[in-house]
Amino acid sequence: MGPALVSTELLPQHPHASPVADVAGELGVDIEVGLDETAVERRRRLFGPNLLATRRPVSNFMLLVRQFASPVVALLATAMVVSFSFGEWQQAIAIAIVLLINTAIGYATERRAVRSMEALRALGGRSARVRRDGRSMVINADALVPGDVVLLEAGDVVSADLRCADSAGLSVDESALTGESVPVHKTAEPDPEAAALYERAAMLFKGTHVVGGNGEGIVVGTGLTTELGRITRLVEEAHQGRSPLEDHLARLSRQLILLTLVLASVVAAAGLLNGKPALLMIETSIALAVAAIPEGLPIVATLALARGMLRMARQSALVENLSAVETLGSTTVVLTDKTGTLTENRMAVDGVVTVTGGFDFDYQANTVLARGLPIDPSADADLMRVLLVGVLCGNADYDVETKVGNGDPMEVALLQAGALAGLSRGDQLTRYPEVAEYPFDPATKWMATVHRDHDEYFAAMKGAPEVVLALADRIGVAAEPFDDDRKAHWLDVARELATDGLRVLGLAKHACVDPQQLFGSGMVFVGLVAFRDPPRDDIASAVGALRRAGIGVVMATGDHPSTAVAVARAVGIAATDAVVTTGDELSHLKDAPESVPIARTQVFARVSPRQKLDLIDLFQRDGQVVAMIGDGVNDAPALMKADIGVAMGKRGTEVARDAADMVLLDDRFPTIVIAAREGRVIFDNIRRFAVYLLSCNLAEVLVVALAVVGGLPLPLLPLQILFLNLVTDVFPAFALATGEGEGDVLDQPPRRPKEPIISASLWRMMAGYGVAIAVSTLLALVAARYGLEYDTATTTTVSFVTIALAQLWHVFNMRGPRSAVLCNAVTRNRLVWCALAICLGLIAAAFTIPVLAKALQIQALGIQGWALALGCSVLPLAAGQIWLAVRGRRGDLQCPRAASPLTSASPQLAGASKSTSE
Repeated sequence: MGPALVSTELLPQHPHASPVADVAGELGVDIEVGLDETAVERRRRLFGPNLLATRRPVSNFMLLVRQFASPVVALLATAMVVSFSFGEWQQAIAIAIVLLINTAIGYATERRAVRSMEALRALGGRSARVRRDGRSMVINADALVPGDVVLLEAGDVVSADLRCADSAGLSVDESALTGESVPVHKTAEPDPEAAALYERAAMLFKGTHVVGGNGEGIVVGTGLTTELGRITRLVEEAHQGRSPLEDHLARLSRQLILLTLVLASVVAAAGLLNGKPALLMIETSIALAVAAIPEGLPIVATLALARGMLRMARQSALVENLSAVETLGSTTVVLTDKTGTLTENRMAVDGVVTVTGGFDFDYQANTVLARGLPIDPSADADLMRVLLVGVLCGNADYDVETKVGNGDPMEVALLQAGALAGLSRGDQLTRYPEVAEYPFDPATKWMATVHRDHDEYFAAMKGAPEVVLALADRIGVAAEPFDDDRKAHWLDVARELATDGLRVLGLAKHACVDPQQLFGSGMVFVGLVAFRDPPRDDIASAVGALRRAGIGVVMATGDHPSTAVAVARAVGIAATDAVVTTGDELSHLKDAPESVPIARTQVFARVSPRQKLDLIDLFQRDGQVVAMIGDGVNDAPALMKADIGVAMGKRGTEVARDAADMVLLDDRFPTIVIAAREGRVIFDNIRRFAVYLLSCNLAEVLVVALAVVGGLPLPLLPLQILFLNLVTDVFPAFALATGEGEGDVLDQPPRRPKEPIISASLWRMMAGYGVAIAVSTLLALVAARYGLEYDTATTTTVSFVTIALAQLWHVFNMRGPRSAVLCNAVTRNRLVWCALAICLGLIAAAFTIPVLAKALQIQALGIQGWALALGCSVLPLAAGQIWLAVRGRRGDLQCPRAASPLTSASPQLAGASKSTSE
């Protein structure tokens, strides 16, 4: 049974703004008893299971059908049908074999990726503890229904949307849903009706995590009626268009179809006008069509993409479909979430301020710093007092050996900071046993624990700086008087830290006679503690690499603007003078006639899932290719909408992984740089082998066409053409497709999104290559027929050997125009040399294996015939090298490139973009 579509009118409309008693009454439940089985069964039939719609698994049949979606494959299938129709069985069978090989490779590669992705999505079922019929029980979370009373404690995952009914220090990590990196303290008190999602302290949302305290909640939404369910519906609405590579191959296929029809028609008409038999002209037209279609193109393209997928998998990047591999190579904008993607999604003490000064913490070096220099923290009594209060006031645990903590992230951070000073919670609780606790209350904004020190008691307090400052009347270890002027100064310090995107707590210590009588004179303010969700160490270098590649990097987060811009500056996304745009401001801009303000903005904060969709749409309308990186539930619609969605594998939510095209198994942002380089290399390789294959095929078409029009013997037989296209051409093309690329491929701006695989200049270049090979082959044919006076069969063999060798040597014309003749991407590719050796062996086999020689109608050649063929075959290579040298000096083969405007939005961030070389 799948998720049910239920009218939300049957559920409380604004549960966050209604008193708990009203919500319980509307749902017909007694909180102390819970629902009975009759009510549960009735509601299960009405609302359905507590499930979300997820992407349907790709069936084997659909995966197989996907392999035939390429227009090039469709063109080959058409040629196969035509060949069958005219009785050209050998041609048709050969093309069918090509289609089967291409389909098998593509299917096997994508099936492997789909299985890996499905295994990643397969998470164990969650359970929930509920109160039903007055008893506490554990049930499958799928069985929750509206009105259920759910019991929560630290470590639980919230399995439905709940109205908080009771809270004892209950705090929840909502970062996956809202982007807020700090846990939210929950309360049973109603919120304002207009409160934003991240402001609803009375609500607990499906998919979030309880990190501290305990409490109860009433289920007010299940399945698709939860906030998480609304986001999954946005995922379904988000439409992802075809990848750039699919568009390029479709355009190339249309060009090939047009070229094939024109050439076949012209040759057939010329032959008929010259009195050639109609049947011969039909057969010749089919041969020309076979020659014009690059049968090896889909195989080599599939192998190139498959090899790219495997290379990326070795780099911990799992790609679900072949075309997504290349999309990152054409990416012009990377849109990234903040929490958990750019940051570590954990809190750390960034600094402490006491009456004696400020202190920093270096966790890698395990040292405390004052004025940038390492110090012994035990030598500063005020610092030790702050750390002691921080260690005692809380409920978290921290293992110094493994550096892993459990509980509220800010409390874990305080324990980690205390560990640098030799303070462990276990030791300090042994020395100062806890006798009472005052849990955090969102209304009072503080918490405290009371401890015994021999025969006396003291309280350790932490809370909002303005609250703790107001309660204190003393400061520091010396307990000096704390007047309003000094309090105002400390409040300014706290505000300044908050402006830098830090979370700030005030800490205090208070001696008390009675643990139940906490307040009174003598509250001592000990200092401020600033927390940060630290940026990942490798982010800044990755952002720099993307900018040098001309790829803009933009942050879009649901977090607070000051926190967002602080992280963006820390990782190099934004300059010091960067302006942050909020989601509300974005809503006013989305319908603007032009998106220039968007294109110049690098930080977006308080952005909802819907607004992330709008942002991607604005970039795409501006002609950008957008990659979206995220790990939270709130990122899923954007991951689906983007040209390529990239999710984190370890900490990414199931919803995010389900919507993504690529999953980073190691959760490392720099893997994006590797993937972008791989995508560019793949496109360059596809372009290189496409130029090679098409120029070879054009040569075959020209040599047949010119011979027919000129009344010369047929230079190539249909099976010989297939042998060239499927054997001697494919191996060098595959070698070109597997090249590692040039070293500076990421130092160049991305190509224009609409730039075709074969540009106008490359078509002219291919025409020149095709003419050179065709003329050299015809020269050999004429010399063999009229100079050496060979018979027709032997003359055809000479022309076959000439064009076969010329196409092999032609692979060296695939170097860049600025590259050295003897040392370039082609000559350094060992597979190119292996391919040449294989092809030369296959040509030799055509002469030495009787069955093959008979099928290809190959005749033995003497020394003169071999010398003629070899001599004519090197002429296109010589012509090509001269042409490359001339064009390289002029530089007119460079394809236009355009860096994202975001890479030059600020002079501090703009990378020096080099011009396109090879």
